[in-house]
Amino acid sequence: MFTGIIEDLGKINKLEKDGGNLQITVSTSFTNELKIDQSVAHNGVCLTVVGINGDAYTVTAIQETLDKTNLGNLKENDSLNIERAMKLGDRLDGHIVQGHVDQTAKCINIFEENGSWVFRFEYDKNLNNITIEKGSITVNGVSLTVVNSLPNSFSVAIIPYTYNHTTFKNLKIKDSVNLEFDVIGKYVKRLNDLRH
Repeated sequence: MFTGIIEDLGKINKLEKDGGNLQITVSTSFTNELKIDQSVAHNGVCLTVVGINGDAYTVTAIQETLDKTNLGNLKENDSLNIERAMKLGDRLDGHIVQGHVDQTAKCINIFEENGSWVFRFEYDKNLNNITIEKGSITVNGVSLTVVNSLPNSFSVAIIPYTYNHTTFKNLKIKDSVNLEFDVIGKYVKRLNDLRH
């Protein structure tokens, strides 16, 4: 379980195919605090630490993960939004994030507005995910508030701190992002669908 509050920008040191899997080696400022079998979110994708070597650690993304997320688009030296699983008893500063990406979206617009940035994303509505105005959404692992919610698109406002401390500063129009829709909203929608 995560909160969507990014702890660090990880740097990809190495990408190595292993059958249908991808071994991703990442360096972070807190690698020395990690242990084997620990869950870490990478652009919002929960992956298990399988190896640690100095200031770098390795995780494995299986083919299904590569098919459903933007991790297959990564290149060496790219940055990733990194978050360790939350500790029981800590403050929940973001929202409840499972690290299970529902689908990807494309960035369709970026503009500056009163000292912050607004990013607009478009996603496939046929997968039956929804956003609601002022609801929560996770974009590449970052907990955000939805604005301008439409059936297949939404916007988020990014303050300077978040812009400078996440991969939002590198995001361009047409880039793919990972989306995890609000878990409570998903259950409510499912229950409503079952009634009809």
